[in-house]
Amino acid sequence: MAGPLNHIKVLDLSRVLAGPWSTQILGDMGAEILKIEKPVVGDDTRHWGPPFVQNKDGSQGDAAYFQSANRNKTSLSIDITTEKGQEQIKELAKECDILVENFKVGSLNKYGLGYDAISAINPSIIYCSITGFGQTGPYANRAGYDFMIQAMGGLMSITGEKDELGGGPQKVGVAIADIMTGMYATIGILGALVHRDRTGEGQYIDLALLDCQIAMLANHTSNYLISGDIPTRLGNAHVSIVPYQSFKTKDGDMVLAIGNDKQFEGFSNVAGTNWAEDEKYKTNEARVINRDTLIPQIVKIMAEKTTEEWLTLLAGKNIPCGPVNNLEQILSDPHVMQRGLVREIKDEAGESTPVIANPINYSKTPMDYRKPPPKLDR
Repeated sequence: MAGPLNHIKVLDLSRVLAGPWSTQILGDMGAEILKIEKPVVGDDTRHWGPPFVQNKDGSQGDAAYFQSANRNKTSLSIDITTEKGQEQIKELAKECDILVENFKVGSLNKYGLGYDAISAINPSIIYCSITGFGQTGPYANRAGYDFMIQAMGGLMSITGEKDELGGGPQKVGVAIADIMTGMYATIGILGALVHRDRTGEGQYIDLALLDCQIAMLANHTSNYLISGDIPTRLGNAHVSIVPYQSFKTKDGDMVLAIGNDKQFEGFSNVAGTNWAEDEKYKTNEARVINRDTLIPQIVKIMAEKTTEEWLTLLAGKNIPCGPVNNLEQILSDPHVMQRGLVREIKDEAGESTPVIANPINYSKTPMDYRKPPPKLDR
């Protein structure tokens, strides 16, 4: 069956991760994606390695980084700084439903490719601009990259171990500001498509990494706005739920993710303690207040058994827990394998490229893995 967006055509002028992540999702949903790249060098992430893909002839291919965000696309080399290139983009834009770009504020205007110029030739186009700081405000002209946005946007102030334990600001291990901005871009584009279907009107979307980073802090920003207390780093512990963190076992590490008092009662019984009957620990509110006395006791008990022993005991009682896996462990997990998270896409020559599947599972219009990440200008 065709994907839900198989009638949609996207002009992708974005590079690196946030924009390409969004257009890859649209491509998975069936949209035709025309990825516009700088001649000769292409998207910066083609060179962000090692590791690199090895071509059939033994030569070095594109970086694995590029492979993660560019399937289901056709690459076109166009130099937008030339008059010829600008005309090519305009001709393509006439036939496209969506344009996604992540150039610095105003950069495309000087080439006659800004929203006003493109919407004049295609009033129904949805034009999504992704920048570090948005189209307005005193920081609008600054360049923005994921790492600095994680820092500026507050994420690193709540990520990492406590200062008193020798910790400090820590970034998330994946470019989460870029990824979440790509997700918000996709949501925004789909909403704009619904509006266009009803009215025929296209529109402009102004999306900033910093805005998205702040928005995704969720309960932390809400806690601050309501209490006035600045959240601090708690390592793997949770600010509002106890016990909800990692613990060392006899042979490794695992996580307890106990979200309510009933689950805590079950854990207490399995652990052979009377914590669930103690007024200091009976409710989550009490456990949060008294975490400094409860957690050391849990640490001691968890170290008495192996991870597998705890998983068998706790999972059997429906107590949320899990091992701390590396990628080899989780990608070879029988559940993950059965869910089909690892796929392969073959090109015209029969060469296979491994990819991680889109996690959206439609019942009527399944995701489409028709094209591997393209070679430049193919």
